[in-house]
Amino acid sequence: MTEAGVDRGGLERREVVTAFLRRQGRILVVRRSGRVGSYRGRWSGISGHLEESTALAQALREIREEAGVGEAEVRLVRDGAPLEVPAFDLGVLWVVHPFLFELADSAEIRLDWENTELAWVEPERLAELQTVPSLSEALRACEGETDG
Repeated sequence: MTEAGVDRGGLERREVVTAFLRRQGRILVVRRSGRVGSYRGRWSGISGHLEESTALAQALREIREEAGVGEAEVRLVRDGAPLEVPAFDLGVLWVVHPFLFELADSAEIRLDWENTELAWVEPERLAELQTVPSLSEALRACEGETDG
């Protein structure tokens, strides 16, 4: 980085979180609405710009806001190493902080305006969907030994 927030390639660095919610082996994906700033109509995890003091706090906030699920209804399984995802068409270098949470069976998903629909998919089928860039890679970053 040569300047704060700007990468060597001239891309603006933007940190975001992606929270994957897993239940009974399937991953929740949501379709981004036409009212969001980027990747409208694409499938994603629960996501948002990093505004909180930590990426984990931001992930929990996004889960609460976008899925209507409280902290008591999720358990952190693993946080993955951040991924750098260049988006030359947008002039942005996304720095994605991925998290995998186990969702309580009793939790009900209630989408807000940022997403129009949801689906539960097998992790290996994620690559078949039209998603935000590097969504499968973000999920893979959360694989491995689990905590707890």
